[in-house]
Amino acid sequence: MKELEKKLNYTFRAPPLLEEALTHSSYANEHRGRKMNSNERLEFLGDSVLGFVTAEFLFLQHPDLPEGDLTRIRAALVCEQSLYEVAGKLGLGRYLRLGKGEEAGGGRERTSILADATEAVFAAVYLDGGIQAASALIHRCLLDAEREEAVEERRRDFKTELQELIQRKPDQTLVYRMVAERGPDHDKTFVAEVLLNGAVAGEGGGHSKKEAEQSAARAALEKL
Repeated sequence: MKELEKKLNYTFRAPPLLEEALTHSSYANEHRGRKMNSNERLEFLGDSVLGFVTAEFLFLQHPDLPEGDLTRIRAALVCEQSLYEVAGKLGLGRYLRLGKGEEAGGGRERTSILADATEAVFAAVYLDGGIQAASALIHRCLLDAEREEAVEERRRDFKTELQELIQRKPDQTLVYRMVAERGPDHDKTFVAEVLLNGAVAGEGGGHSKKEAEQSAARAALEKL
């Protein structure tokens, strides 16, 4: 845990809080005799802490943006994918306590488990050190100009942009098709192609069919 505390740049006064944040329900269920809590309650609290800190950051960072835009940016910043990326940077998967079945099923790489653990860690820091400590960690991990730019990029609708581009000329047709599915069910990757007038204009992948199509449209836009 000392290694993870260094990555978090935070030392716990109550180390059991961090252990609880990393304890999946599957592990807690297998060790009921030890009266062990899973990280589900901490995840619940962490979601609210994260939402508040992010809302405050955006409110101060963008004084001219209306409520609707602030809400959309916040949702993108705190989405499961963003939290999964934070977990990857921190290497949280290495420290998770998982049940045997979840371990065998690839739980250490599962997006939802890692995203939930990230929120639980935020809550653990909040309970141990207060809102200032939690805010400092969330700002270091999640709230910076580079990540906000990445979020803005994710918010773009590349399929609509591509459709508007090709409509400038008459008789243009766009068709999307799935060409591959890779990986296990819990972490599947889809590959899509977009065809312009029957010819492949772009290819892209993602963890959902919609994401793969957006990626393919983006590739086509860059080519065109």
